[in-house]
Amino acid sequence: MPEGHSVHRIARQMTANFVGQVCNASSPQGRFAQGAEQLTGRTMLRCFAVGKQMFAEFDGGLWLRVHLGIYGAWDFAGEIYTTLGQTGEYGRAARGVWDGTARDADAEDSMSSIGAPRRARMRMAESEKTDAAGASVVADAWPPEPVGAVRLRLMTETTLADLRGPTVCELLDEAGVDAVLDRLGPDPLVGDLAAGEAKFVAAVRRRRAPIGQLLMDQSVVAGIGNIYRAEMLYRARLDPFVPGNEVPESVLRSLWHDWVDLLNIGVEVGRMMTIPGLTGADYQLALNDVRHRHWVYGRAGEPCRTCGTNIALTEMQNRKLYWCPSCQVAPTAA
Repeated sequence: MPEGHSVHRIARQMTANFVGQVCNASSPQGRFAQGAEQLTGRTMLRCFAVGKQMFAEFDGGLWLRVHLGIYGAWDFAGEIYTTLGQTGEYGRAARGVWDGTARDADAEDSMSSIGAPRRARMRMAESEKTDAAGASVVADAWPPEPVGAVRLRLMTETTLADLRGPTVCELLDEAGVDAVLDRLGPDPLVGDLAAGEAKFVAAVRRRRAPIGQLLMDQSVVAGIGNIYRAEMLYRARLDPFVPGNEVPESVLRSLWHDWVDLLNIGVEVGRMMTIPGLTGADYQLALNDVRHRHWVYGRAGEPCRTCGTNIALTEMQNRKLYWCPSCQVAPTAA
């Protein structure tokens, strides 16, 4: 599932390419045809993310809300402007072509597609033909034909964004947006950090649910998914099964500050980089290969990078949970 850093990156890319522009909208899949008709011809006024949800305001008081869920992703094509991160993703890409320097074998994030990983990415603004001699010729086709089940296509004169597989794609008025926001926990990139910290600590301290469950509860804290959950608990050396109200306040405050740091890294770099201090070839390897990015996530049965104990795997609320039984322990005092 795309986690909070990806959705913030989407919102920033939307801001750079669509805010202030008149948008044409369509639903090639057909499931959002009425909504697309209402959006067409409107100017996008702003776009922002809270946790795993994106909100885009259009003139006339109309809002687009998108929750990518497990499988959703936005694919971008055309003249793409961005200032997303430190991995070559600056400036302008030629129409339909992305040649950034950071290649990720796991397809976690890129400028051309942000969201749920896919094994194959298409160069969406190109169609391949053959000439009279049978040689391959790449021809610009604008706009490109939709690929797969595209719920929503947003277009300006030079840029498009295709949305596939979201859990939620809906139009709201301002009151509807406020109602959704009121249900969400604090996001370090939205609002006052100190207020967010206090809200997070208070929400956890009044619950007996396991801390591993509470970190995934979007009403407690927004944006943390399965990977960040496992990695944050390991970095805190905290047993995932400890009830929230038994976690010392100092540990909860440390968790919040760790989330602030990790979210900012994720937005800037485009990867969930959770092992600190990597440099040179080790850092590049982590950028390119998810197996070298994390302490425990995805490493069930492998030795802990710190103590050598095999990483454990179980399920918590139908999601995989990875942790080190030796390094991660219950706190000694509440």
